[in-house]
Amino acid sequence: MDEYCWPDERLVGRARAAWAATIESSPVGTSITGKVIGRQRFGVFVRIDGVPDALGLVEVTALPCGTSLPAVGDAVVGEVLWHAAHNHQIRIRPSRH
Repeated sequence: MDEYCWPDERLVGRARAAWAATIESSPVGTSITGKVIGRQRFGVFVRIDGVPDALGLVEVTALPCGTSLPAVGDAVVGEVLWHAAHNHQIRIRPSRH
């Protein structure tokens, strides 16, 4: 597997179709857990537990200084920072443990 990968294209389509339900179930400030399903230089994509058709993104700028990107399969804990309607993604601020 390459170091960087995109999430499955089918999830991207489902995220678009479920956008209204995603916003309703995951308002800003909601605590979330999820699993990394894709990595890019700018951040990691997250499948959010309990909201299977949602696509989350933790941007590298939201990670603590000096932290490396989580690997595909790693767990993510955080909160909904905002909703990016232009690409149907939930932006996530990771918890700082």
